[in-house]
Amino acid sequence: MCASKLLCLSLCPGEQAHAVQEHLRRSGRALTCCDDLQTARRLLSLHRYEVAVLLTGEGAPLDASSLAVVEACVRAAPATEWVALCAASDLDSAPFRALILGAFFDHQVWPLELPDLDRMLDHAEQRGLLRHPPAAGLQADDNLGMVGRSDKMNRLRAQIRKVASSSAPVLISGESGSGKELAAQAIHACSARHDGPLVVVNCGAIAPSLIQSELFGYTKGAFTGATSDRRGLIEAADGGTIFLDEIGDLPLELQTNLLRFLQEKSIQRVGALRSTPVDVRVIAASHVNLEDAVAVGRFREDLFFRLNVLPIEVPPLRQRIEDVPLLAAHFLRVCAANQLKRIEGFSRQAEETMSAYTWPGNVRELYNRVQRAVVMSEHRCIDPHDLGLAPVNGVVECNLDQARTTAERDVIHRVLTRAGSNVTLAARELGISRMTLYRLMSKHGIAIESNSLVRKPGPLKSS
Repeated sequence: MCASKLLCLSLCPGEQAHAVQEHLRRSGRALTCCDDLQTARRLLSLHRYEVAVLLTGEGAPLDASSLAVVEACVRAAPATEWVALCAASDLDSAPFRALILGAFFDHQVWPLELPDLDRMLDHAEQRGLLRHPPAAGLQADDNLGMVGRSDKMNRLRAQIRKVASSSAPVLISGESGSGKELAAQAIHACSARHDGPLVVVNCGAIAPSLIQSELFGYTKGAFTGATSDRRGLIEAADGGTIFLDEIGDLPLELQTNLLRFLQEKSIQRVGALRSTPVDVRVIAASHVNLEDAVAVGRFREDLFFRLNVLPIEVPPLRQRIEDVPLLAAHFLRVCAANQLKRIEGFSRQAEETMSAYTWPGNVRELYNRVQRAVVMSEHRCIDPHDLGLAPVNGVVECNLDQARTTAERDVIHRVLTRAGSNVTLAARELGISRMTLYRLMSKHGIAIESNSLVRKPGPLKSS
């Protein structure tokens, strides 16, 4: 097994930093050391480190500008677990304390106990593997960039591979937000045209008066404002693929021109006298049933048959509900990548609530709700309320959490009182390290002043 890669950023040069660095080298980890923030930021952009250690010194707290750069380093390395070795006085700084609580895995205060440091680094490495397993967030080639392991998704991927080998038109059906454009991208990427352009056109988003000139282009002087020749979107896709999304919104008169293009493999710019041959594969999609649109006269029957050579249906999310946890975890990695706060995952009740929800907005709705939760959550685990969903059976999850938090706080306070505010003795009685006890004391707002316990008005951050 390869040694884990560790970055040591020392902002307190001297005997303390030297001793820590020597100990880390002897631990067998692949250690990289630096003593300035800009170098650390560059290293983090070039390499992946499992753990980064920040060393600050007694009496030299980080100023606001340095804290801002540390935050930038944390954001630049979302797959890296951060730990801090700092002076107890550093924790008096509210910005530094907020950074440790919000973005770091853990911290330890000087003087260090090296066995505790080793345990903290081991735990950080293991947590990193849980949060970012090897190749996490990267879709394997055989998944075609599509998240999901359900039978319906496996069948969809098999269909995509089959139709990708042809140049015949493809018609993708499916509800809004189900992933029709993603399927079109996968077809293009698997086809012999993958080196050519993929041009995406939302037929419902272009004004009817502009659709013809946008799709087919125009010549200079064709109309007022046409001061030069311009290629249309179909011509821009020459040698590749054009994806006509929501083709059911295309006006009937434009449907005639599109049918001619499909038949003759050429287009005529607005104002042009001659046609221009183009080599373009057409993939179309619609959330409305085009057969029904044909029946009521809103879509040309001959165009429908021209497009419906290779039909594919993208299933709605409610029909592959077993894929919801995978999709939610993938979206969480994407949305949390640039957030300073640490979001570890979803609570058990959030997962149950997501699996019980019918997702009328499909995959797009799931992405939007996860994005909202990453911004709104004040906890390490996202709960149903963060997602804007009612918990299953209306159970309020926070009651049990509050009970656990209260019990944990009372036990720590009682043991510290019995130990005469001696943190070392209290940690030994509780069966945890001093570093862990200090973190729990900070979490619950328990402080020691003049050998007596003081309860602060509230914890620094709820968990």
